[in-house]
Amino acid sequence: LGVKESHQMTIFRIIAAILQLGNLEIQGERDGEACSVSSEDEHLGNFCGLLGVEHSQMQHWLCHRK
Repeated sequence: LGVKESHQMTIFRIIAAILQLGNLEIQGERDGEACSVSSEDEHLGNFCGLLGVEHSQMQHWLCHRK
């Protein structure tokens, strides 16, 4: 397709992060009104590492809309 190797690696990193996010275990709370993500979930750590985002912020914003 003519995609540069540096861009390919970025695309692969994004795809790998999305796949890691799909393995994340989210626990429902209060009859589905709230949720939480374990801070020790290895998939969240891998996701954050691949995209270079802060672990605690991602853990928070995956469960809060505002």
